[in-house]
Amino acid sequence: MILVFDTYYYNDNAKTICLSFEDWNKEDCFNVYSETISGIEEYVSGEFYKRELPCILSLISQIDLDKVHVIIIDGFVYLNDNNKYGLGAYLYDALNKEIPVIGVAKRDFASINKNREVVFRGISQNPLFITSVGIDLKTASERIKEMNGEFRIPTLLKEVDRLTREK
Repeated sequence: MILVFDTYYYNDNAKTICLSFEDWNKEDCFNVYSETISGIEEYVSGEFYKRELPCILSLISQIDLDKVHVIIIDGFVYLNDNNKYGLGAYLYDALNKEIPVIGVAKRDFASINKNREVVFRGISQNPLFITSVGIDLKTASERIKEMNGEFRIPTLLKEVDRLTREK
């Protein structure tokens, strides 16, 4: 099973959605997990993981992790070429380094060059920035590239984003 997570923040709430699916190439066979948490603290520059990681860990407790092969997050695994932890690395550690994590970011991060892959999808001139831990970076990038959807953002990643914003 593959999991993809995203969180949307509004007021002092965080709505986290997880889609679970089996096939990288399908867009219509998935399950949805959802949770909204109140009392979320403000974003602190350089410490995004402190805001989002508790949301992911709370929702992930509803899922049988024995069946999970990989997790995809919206963001970076590492923040620089010296493996400074980002959200994905903290998640990987929190899961006892047992489940690989792929980070998919829509915007580049200036301090990371060699530990990320740039992936172009469809006819878009704007890339996605892929980072990973527990899975080879080139393999992770190929998996994201082969996901269903003709545009820059794979269909299931668009869907998880859409669901987080739905009231």
